[in-house]
Formats: sequence, C-alpha cells, structure tokens
Amino acid sequence: MWRLPRALCVHAAKTSKLLGAWSRPAAFMYTLLINQPQYAWLKELGLREENEGEVIMTYCPPIARVRQASVADYEETVKKATEAWKIWADIPAPKRGEIVRQIDDALREKIQMGKILVEGVGEVQEYVDICDYAVGLSRMIGGPILPSERPGHALIEQWNPVGLVGIIMAFNFPMAVYGWNNAIVMICGNVCLWKGAPTTSLISVAVTKIIAKVLEDNKLPGAICSLTCGGADTGTTMAKDERVNLLSFTGSTQVGKQMAPMVQERFGRSLLELGGNSTIIAFEDADLSLVVPSALFTAVGTAGQRCTTARRLFVHEIGNPWDPNVLYGPLHTKQAVSMFLGAVEEAKKEGSTVVYGGKVMDRPGNYVEPTIVTGLAHDASIAHTETFAPILYVFKFKNEEEVFARNSEVKQGLSSSIFTKDLGRIFHWLGPKGSDCGTVNVNILTSGAEIGGAFGGEKHTGGGRESGSDAWKQYMRRSTCTVNCSKDFPLAQGIKFQ
Repeated sequence: MWRLPRALCVHAAKTSKLLGAWSRPAAFMYTLLINQPQYAWLKELGLREENEGEVIMTYCPPIARVRQASVADYEETVKKATEAWKIWADIPAPKRGEIVRQIDDALREKIQMGKILVEGVGEVQEYVDICDYAVGLSRMIGGPILPSERPGHALIEQWNPVGLVGIIMAFNFPMAVYGWNNAIVMICGNVCLWKGAPTTSLISVAVTKIIAKVLEDNKLPGAICSLTCGGADTGTTMAKDERVNLLSFTGSTQVGKQMAPMVQERFGRSLLELGGNSTIIAFEDADLSLVVPSALFTAVGTAGQRCTTARRLFVHEIGNPWDPNVLYGPLHTKQAVSMFLGAVEEAKKEGSTVVYGGKVMDRPGNYVEPTIVTGLAHDASIAHTETFAPILYVFKFKNEEEVFARNSEVKQGLSSSIFTKDLGRIFHWLGPKGSDCGTVNVNILTSGAEIGGAFGGEKHTGGGRESGSDAWKQYMRRSTCTVNCSKDFPLAQGIKFQ
C-alpha cells in the first residue's frame, strides 16, 4: 500500500529554498523520503531522486525531486509514442482489454496516492473501477451494420482509433481523472501522452511506471502510455502540436478557453472538462439527516478543491439544367471560374499535363470544361488544395502501403474510396492503417452518402458528424443524474467520510 504520512504537495521552482536542516545539502538528501529505509517502496515504483530538466521539489514532507521535461525530451517522447501506436493499433481490442485488466491488478497493489487515507483509497479505486469497465467495453466497441436502400450493398459503420491522445490533468484528481481517459484511450487503440499537474508530478511518475511495467512485461513498448512533466509551456506545446490528434484537458475554465482555440486553429479535437460551481438546494420536505452530511462532504471533501464542490446552498428557492439528360452544369460564380483557371495554371507550373479540358466554354454563363491533369507529383501543393471545380488529378502508385499513405498525406479527411476484390486489402483500408477519412468506401464513388450513416470528416475537415447513426448526440446536452430516495447516504467508491 502506497501511503504517505501527509498529503502529497509539491512546489515548483528553479531553485528550492527549504528552511532548517533541509537547506543543508547532506541533511536534505537524507530527509527526502525516497532515501529513507521505511519508504523503500517508493523506489520499487521506479521513482528516483530526480531526472533532467527544471527542478520541481515535493514537500510536506519532502519525498523526491522531479525535473520538468526539456523541449528535446518532449520531442523524443512524442516520437516514441507515435511509433508505439503502430504496434498498439494492430492489437485486437479484447487483447488490449487484457492489458488494461493487468494494469487494474497492478493498481490494486498500490492503493494510496497521497490524499487523506479515505479519499486516497477511493481515488485509486476509481481508476481500478474504470479499468474494470474498459475491459468489458473492449469486447463491445464497434459500429452497426445499417440497412442500405440499394440492393446488394452493405452499409457498415467502422470505428478506428484517432492515434495520439494528449491528456492534461489537474492537481485535485491527479490519478482518477487520468484513469477515466487512459483506460478508454487504450482499449480504443490509441496511445496517450500525459502531462499531469506540476504540483503532483510524483503521482504521474509512479502511475506511469506501474503501467509501463505491465506493458513491457507483455513485450509492448512502455511509450504506449507516455508521460511528460512540465508546466503551462508544455501544455501550450501539446495544444499546438499537430501530432496530438485529440487533447483531453481537465482544468479551469480560464485555461480551457486558452487551450481550445489553440487546438481548433490546427483543426484538432479537444475534450474539455472545466470548472464547476455546484449547488445544493434543500426544499421544505428535505430530510435534514441527508442534507447535512451531503453539504458537509461536498463542501469540504478534498478541501473544497473538487470541480463538483458545492459552493452554493439554497434552502427552500449546370446545357439546360432542367433537361434530365444534362449531367453537367456551370460553376457557381465568376470567382469560381477564376479559381478554376488559377488551379489549372498552377498545375502546369508544377509540371503537369492537361490531357483534357482546362478552358472556359465559349457560351454564356460560368461554364468550364471538365479537366483531367496528369504528371503531378503526389505531394504537389495544388494537389493538396481543395478547388471547387471539375479538375481531376491522376497519379500512379506502386503498392498498397504507398497509396494508402498518399491518400492520408493531405490535411483534409472527408471521403475516400478504393475499388478492389481483395478482402484483405478492403479490411486494411477500413482499419487503423487505412484511410483516415470520415467516409471510407469500397467499390463505390466518394460522393452521395446515404442518410443512414453519420456524415463528416477528420483533420482539417473539422471532425464533426451530421445526418444518421448517432450524429444526434452532437445536438444534445447530457446530464448524469443521481437521485437518492433512501434514508441512507452512501458515497461513491465506498468512501466512509465520518
């Protein structure tokens, strides 16, 4: 059991100034709990006195020193995490669930995390509980097979991992809220980069060590669950890092307002869990034997530092477009015609050949010729630019891996399709190393989506979904409601606060 004699606190400073004997180096090094025989279990977690970077000292009493990650450290961590995803994404979800189950078992052996005992045990238990849930979920995640309006067609919803998930946590639940993210992130086939609060760095280090051992015991890279220690600068780096596909941030609304635009500017995804200002309302028929302990715990639990802490208590208050044989019409505006001509000229400058079209039609209206272009490099800038005009760039490719990568190298990610009879290739295309688009088709065109499926795209397409499937959820507000109709007052995780 990981028990600390007092609540775990830390102080971030480039140089630490401690009073009394702690200011003397020799005495100071001994007074670090990690160097004292009775706390040898701290080293069993893989903790050391310090690592490289700017010093963060833990105290109350002093346990060990944590150094913040440098820019080079951060870059190396992200690189390793990205490489680890290539392995993790290929593991079947139930197998990923088994790894999470083993993490669950390892956490049970270290049931404290530095808070007062009753809350510390409860917080670790919360991580354990979400691991249990994730293990079951690993055998249930997936999309439905939807009815198609076209004979001989199958409409399938496929779910794939986003890749690297950044997780920035607050100090008040430095372990449990990470667990909420980490367990689900893992069974979904993602890898994570965790930045805990600078003031609870030892917890982040210890938890990461526990998880890394489980992963490495299973011959998997520990970088699947990576950690970077740092302050606001590191958080800003993560928010702006295009390699971080989803950023989960738990913290203040003020900081959340700063983080969200940074992520949105690069068309990344964000999941925000921000501040609260909770209320208790007691009506005239309230049972005071429930009101009083409820108000007490929600007001002073975690010393009033929960996002759910009760801060307010209320007592009782295109031819002829009409011809059905015409299949091609004009562009929308003169500006669109200019854009079409500009794109054709740019393609020529980049070494292509216009094998058909490329001109404005000699007739009234905004008519241009359907255009086919060959000879462009796959990474030509014009080929990576969306031009709202009938221009088709034709490329050659050598093999499956090459063309799948080229499909995904553009910043947009709305729709894509392959034509093949190879079942292995089809499911590679539909899987985590295939198309990274929101609409992924086989033997059918990229346009004309059925309303039964959710419509939308990834990356710079924005990430949103409309129309069918569960797209309705984006238009709803969700509340988690708990109603107590009993005479008892049970707390979550079995906490006894009395």
